[in-house]
Amino acid sequence: MTATYTWDVFSTLDSYGSFGPEADWGGYWSKQGPELLAHRASLFSTDQRMVFGATTFRENAEILTSGVDPLALDEWNQRTLRMPATVISSTLEDTLGWPDATIVSGDAAEIVARLKEESDVPLRSQASLSLNWSLMAAGLVDRVQVTIFPVVSGQTGKSPIFGGAGDFDLELLEQRTLDGHTQELVYRPTRH
Repeated sequence: MTATYTWDVFSTLDSYGSFGPEADWGGYWSKQGPELLAHRASLFSTDQRMVFGATTFRENAEILTSGVDPLALDEWNQRTLRMPATVISSTLEDTLGWPDATIVSGDAAEIVARLKEESDVPLRSQASLSLNWSLMAAGLVDRVQVTIFPVVSGQTGKSPIFGGAGDFDLELLEQRTLDGHTQELVYRPTRH
């Protein structure tokens, strides 16, 4: 049986995945609420294997293993850190303190195809934009989960979440509203 691969990404309404240092948005664009945090914790309550590209892994490891009291992190971040992770990178040589991380070098599509065949748990990737654009092109992404925060960051937005992706048709599988304003949309992508 092939493991399901979900690409999980946060976005503004205008499709930016992050913001520049000059912006004063705060985490989650300052729009997190109790429903969002509880839902995110529930998503990470079952066994999964995380898949990261080098940049996103570095960013996550810097936050999650920086010596901050783990109890100060949101529950879903605590759970993420406890999950096994595969990092696809030709530049990293160190797991940066991540407890159960493995660094793998090589062709991302081949690595993820092998993981999908061998894994007995679902695979989930957070952000890792260029990695997931290439995996979508290879037909390896089963679900795209986009959490859209109710902001437009036209002046300060960085990293358009689909900026380097090809053309895809999206079949809506799930949708929910969290805290009355944040949208989560889950799609099945197929090459257009």
